[in-house]
Amino acid sequence: MTEKVKLTKTGYQKLQEELRDLIDNQRAEIKVQLAEARAQGDLSENADYDAARTRQAEVEGRIIEIEGILNWCEVIEDSPKNSKKIGLGSIVKIKIIASGEIETYMITGTTEADPIDNKISNICPLGMALIGKKVGDVVDVKTKVPYNVEVIEISINK
Repeated sequence: MTEKVKLTKTGYQKLQEELRDLIDNQRAEIKVQLAEARAQGDLSENADYDAARTRQAEVEGRIIEIEGILNWCEVIEDSPKNSKKIGLGSIVKIKIIASGEIETYMITGTTEADPIDNKISNICPLGMALIGKKVGDVVDVKTKVPYNVEVIEISINK
């Protein structure tokens, strides 16, 4: 990683919780599954053993990934409640000018982004265009098919 990953406080806490669960709970569960599978005998054709080893690799990989993120991140303070400008942690209601459609997004760091949950990264085209803007601003979003949005409302997830 060359540039520090930006995380909201909430995102940082969620990663810490996930890491604790992986280390404290899931590792122990896998250890039990491996012991039970070994007790079945021949490991060369043991599907339970293979499944437990695969799960173990997934869990260990995720632990390494989360530790890397937590060790190489910058926790960004959420924008103040009374902030008039969009920043990391802001919840933004926008109107797409061409269609009049209203959408709401939370601006997050890259590791927290989840478009299905309306959480967009600060480095995606819309996120980059919105950072620093205020209510009433009309923003040009630069994509293959550029479009304009108007900032309708800014709030903070508290």
